[in-house]
Amino acid sequence: MAWEKRGNKRYYYRKRRQGGHVSSEYVGAGELAGAGAALDALEREVRRAERRRRAELRALDAQVGQVCDLIRALTDAVLLVNDYHTHKGQWRKKRHA
Repeated sequence: MAWEKRGNKRYYYRKRRQGGHVSSEYVGAGELAGAGAALDALEREVRRAERRRRAELRALDAQVGQVCDLIRALTDAVLLVNDYHTHKGQWRKKRHA
């Protein structure tokens, strides 16, 4: 997003990337361009906030995964100590002969 000065006037252009090519889209001049610039700035801030939120959720998801792994390891240890074993993915009590 850029203000460009041509002569004595300022014009607002949106820059769009399409593949490896950048194109300019004329928005306007004066108050209309100012409103377009403000809207673009707001949209950028919303995208930044969304990226931050997704990063926080990924970090929280990683922490929950670690806690689940610890709980699973603790559960396995308790079951093994209490004479259980796994058979085809299921925990079963050992038979005593």
